[in-house]
Amino acid sequence: MSENILTVKDLKTYFYTASGIAKAVDGVSFNIAKGETMGIVGESGSGKSVTSSSIIRLLPPRTGKIVGGSIEFEGKDVLALSKKELNDFRGKDIAVVFQDPMTSLDPVFKIGKQMTEMIMAHQNVTKDEAWKMAVEALNKVGIPEPEKRMNSYPYELSGGMCQRVIIAMAVCCKPKLIIADEPISALDVSIQAQVLNLLHDLQERFDLTYLFISHDLSVVEMISDRIAVMYLGFVVETAPKEALYKTPLHPYTQALLSAVPIPDPRYQQDRIILEGDIPSTISLPKGCPFATRCKQCKAVCMENRPETKEVEPGHFVACHLYD
Repeated sequence: MSENILTVKDLKTYFYTASGIAKAVDGVSFNIAKGETMGIVGESGSGKSVTSSSIIRLLPPRTGKIVGGSIEFEGKDVLALSKKELNDFRGKDIAVVFQDPMTSLDPVFKIGKQMTEMIMAHQNVTKDEAWKMAVEALNKVGIPEPEKRMNSYPYELSGGMCQRVIIAMAVCCKPKLIIADEPISALDVSIQAQVLNLLHDLQERFDLTYLFISHDLSVVEMISDRIAVMYLGFVVETAPKEALYKTPLHPYTQALLSAVPIPDPRYQQDRIILEGDIPSTISLPKGCPFATRCKQCKAVCMENRPETKEVEPGHFVACHLYD
């Protein structure tokens, strides 16, 4: 087993709003081994993106705050980094591929200018050297005529092309970990497959490590080695993907998997319909976060938050059903 490149323990990230304290991430723990792809899934509002933003400490300065837990990257305390160390950490050690490629790029600057400025900010190279590195990166991600694309504006490229540019920017500084936050949700299905294949190829060629965030369980199954399921700022289940899809333990995971469409009209799938909405993070349930929507809820679920237990080797679940 490879050593862990990232370790997150009991992370708590709160937002201080006029309506109250929103506990967006409330005790998240997981680790990522070097060279693996860790997937995080869950409904909108489950805290997936806030978790990734907390790892790179990219939170709203006035309202967002990490109030507890630890984040270690290769044994280094991320929460103790100075502003200068943090700037070096972002992009050099960890890079991010955001959800919407059309808003990740500045529409008024050419691709070449944006890429060279990013490279020069993280590496001690000249402008000409940065330009060559950018062209080479565009070539690696399969963009035709990379020299020509360097002189294009983002609006002149398709969504799939822009996402390839974002991925090229992420890999050209040779980061050790790439956080892909919903990187294909804004793309057509055919383009999604191309981007996923590209990410997989780049991982094999450059020994990359991924934290892949998505609400699409089919996509996560395709690219991930292990998967963490989040609900209301809390990790309810973590397992290798084969175990998670074959024997899901938590009622929430079971409900999510039952909603995945299977393209076979002869297959009759039993759907688990969850009633109600996710509770507000400002007024969390006293016990298990999922208790208000769980059909297997017991009295203890309403009173006590379950501890995370290793039910099978590498398969962890936070549920009173396994006490």
